[in-house]
Amino acid sequence: MKKKTTNNKTINITQVKSTIGRNKIQKKNLISLGLKKIDCSKSIIINKSTEGLIKKINHLIKIEKG
Repeated sequence: MKKKTTNNKTINITQVKSTIGRNKIQKKNLISLGLKKIDCSKSIIINKSTEGLIKKINHLIKIEKG
C-alpha cells in the first residue's frame, strides 16, 4: 500500500477578544476551532472549511504561521 503524502499547512490561532456581545454564529465558530477562553491557543490544519471559519472571526483571533 502506498501512503499518501500530504503537505498539511498548519497555523497557530489564539483568541484575543471575548465573545461577550457577539452573535451566536461567531461564538459557535470559535468553539468549533477549539477556542473557549481568551489566550487559548490551538494549532490547526488549513483547509477550505477552516479558512471560512477564520475569515468570519478574524477580529477575535490572532494568527501565527507555524
